[in-house]
Amino acid sequence: MMDGGLEQVWDAGCALGESPVWSAAEHALVFVDISGRRLCRFDPASGAHRSDPVDEDIGCVAPAVGGGFIAGLRSGLWLLDEAGGKRWLLAANPEDQATSRFNDGKVDPRGRYWAGTLDEPKAGGQAGLYRLDRRGLTRVTDGLLTSNGLAFSPDGRVLYHSDTPRFVVWRYDYDPATGEAVNRREFVRIEPTASDRGRPDGAAVDADGCYWSALYEGGRIHRYDPDGRLMASHPLPARKPTMPAFGGPGLSTLYVTTASDAGREGGGLYAMDAGVAGAPIPPFDPSA
Repeated sequence: MMDGGLEQVWDAGCALGESPVWSAAEHALVFVDISGRRLCRFDPASGAHRSDPVDEDIGCVAPAVGGGFIAGLRSGLWLLDEAGGKRWLLAANPEDQATSRFNDGKVDPRGRYWAGTLDEPKAGGQAGLYRLDRRGLTRVTDGLLTSNGLAFSPDGRVLYHSDTPRFVVWRYDYDPATGEAVNRREFVRIEPTASDRGRPDGAAVDADGCYWSALYEGGRIHRYDPDGRLMASHPLPARKPTMPAFGGPGLSTLYVTTASDAGREGGGLYAMDAGVAGAPIPPFDPSA
């Protein structure tokens, strides 16, 4: 069914589906519905799925060591139980929560959590990118509109990051031992047109080191090689894909979350045979 391209595997009805991540412990894909305030799971072996309510906007999620999840909410980074209930606050959102919430997040090779925020007015560039480890929450960069596109190369030496409304993806030199990201430079810049406003949203990296980017309002997923050259473009019926992730046996299936789109297809979970394995992502480790 999935060999020919991206097809819907669950009509999840998300207002804003995001942050898919494979849970090896559950053999399931976990993702969120940000404004729908849900923590969602999909079991590809059985087709079973479930949604658990969360009590505020939830932008990103990842499995945690010992069970449960780390999640980026409007109020901060929280440890959640398996059903989406709050266990404890790991770090408060240091920005104005009336106009800011945590958005995109990803675990680094050593178990740290990287997460960025969203400047909801998209006018002041007040969003930032943060790193959470046992030292606490550290602001790495600022001046952003919508922090997105976080991913790490398979060897952990490159960090990717995008600012969606600015149509740009950056790459940093990354030190997995220290968690330091330096030497930011442009990796990909997308030139919008009057008819195509596709822009880089969430992302994933495969085992070959290629970067897969969801083009929000572009209805496609781009695959770039490590030098930023476009290798492939995979269309899907939904105009607003938000983030790809690799999952299933051998991490060989590409899953894509989407946002609802005023009566058009959207809000469902899509999948296809990727033809390449994804780079494994470890669980969040509070002691990292």
